[in-house]
Amino acid sequence: MKAVVIANGEIPSHPIPLRVLQNADHIVCLDGAVEQLLTLGYEPDVIVGDLDSITPLFFNKYKNIIVKDDSEEYNDLQKGIKYCISKEWYEIDIIGAFGLREDHSLANLSILLYYANPEHNLSDKELKIRMVTNSGVFTPIFTTTAFHSFPKQPVSIFSHSAETELTFYGLKYPVQKATFSYYWEGSLNSALGEEFVIEFEKGEVLVYQSFDLL
Repeated sequence: MKAVVIANGEIPSHPIPLRVLQNADHIVCLDGAVEQLLTLGYEPDVIVGDLDSITPLFFNKYKNIIVKDDSEEYNDLQKGIKYCISKEWYEIDIIGAFGLREDHSLANLSILLYYANPEHNLSDKELKIRMVTNSGVFTPIFTTTAFHSFPKQPVSIFSHSAETELTFYGLKYPVQKATFSYYWEGSLNSALGEEFVIEFEKGEVLVYQSFDLL
């Protein structure tokens, strides 16, 4: 089952995140993001969070589908992901988690990478999870992976371990068994055709693909 977790960040406006929302089997709304969701013409299936930003009006309207979680150990995005896993919804797209505050955006990317990692998975099933913004998509990978692309598509690769040896195929700037210590080292690349491959044996890597030519 495909679930969309919608956070209270930048409102989805690009056709691709809007299509992701349209095709969702379940919409998990994080706290006050319900107002954004309603402006897009959708209703939540469930509202998850500590409820510190939802208005009394919407709290009363949706009280039958609210799952309150007061845990201070996790933020609302983590609570939303954990809820999806508890329902065995293992294909998750996160939207609305970028924009507004840069520190939140960076933290949310780390959450994406953490829960996608099989070593941290809370179930015995593979969790397919991405973050979809208004400009592109972040996909976490942990071993060699091929990506569909289009010619000149902007691509950036961010490695979270200086020990991970990366090889790129099908990108404008290929590398052979390179290690990156800083995010800028794998950024601002581009696809040559309809597929590219990021090859490595083990590590934590985020791949960003822009929806449009910049």
